[in-house]
Amino acid sequence: MSSAEGLLVMISAASGTGKTSLVAGLTRADPNIVVSISHTTRPRRPKEQDGVDYYFVDATAFHEMVENGGFLEHAKVFGYCYGTSVEAVQAERADGRDIILEIDWQGAEQVRKLVPGAVSVFVLPPSKAALKDRLVARGEDAPDIIETRLNEAQEEMSHHLEFDYLLVNDDFPTALADLQAIVRTERLKSGRQVHQSLVDDLLS
Repeated sequence: MSSAEGLLVMISAASGTGKTSLVAGLTRADPNIVVSISHTTRPRRPKEQDGVDYYFVDATAFHEMVENGGFLEHAKVFGYCYGTSVEAVQAERADGRDIILEIDWQGAEQVRKLVPGAVSVFVLPPSKAALKDRLVARGEDAPDIIETRLNEAQEEMSHHLEFDYLLVNDDFPTALADLQAIVRTERLKSGRQVHQSLVDDLLS
């Protein structure tokens, strides 16, 4: 039996919702799921590795990829460009692996136009208070930046109805189990499975 093409799963959430931790938990539990590595013009930080954290490229190389249709989606964030490579995503899916894209609602909108079968999941916090507490607990941002992130979060969350699934990250193990269930559900859809030889034998 030949393997089906891998899923393309887009996961979006406001900053501080716990999306990255959920994705990390998902990939640890299932070796057939990989996370897309974005291209970026942002300078590499000391502990980051090229080809592991991001593909670090200069602005010229990035814009050449844009002009040649090399990205499923791309955006400029805080002065730097980020994009998801068409070639890299297609290669993983062709090998039967499911690939996760951690992108915002605008990126998801771009991908839907190019990949109609893409699955989209939006992760919500249990409350505004919990979201603020998580942003403060990270200890990464000054109070004014946290307020900016909270305002941006409301804009991001206002697009939740554009997604196939909504997932509330209140209790982490429950949220992770829900995310795993979404992936299993999508894999089990009859149009995705390759069982033709079995079906032919059963119906003969």
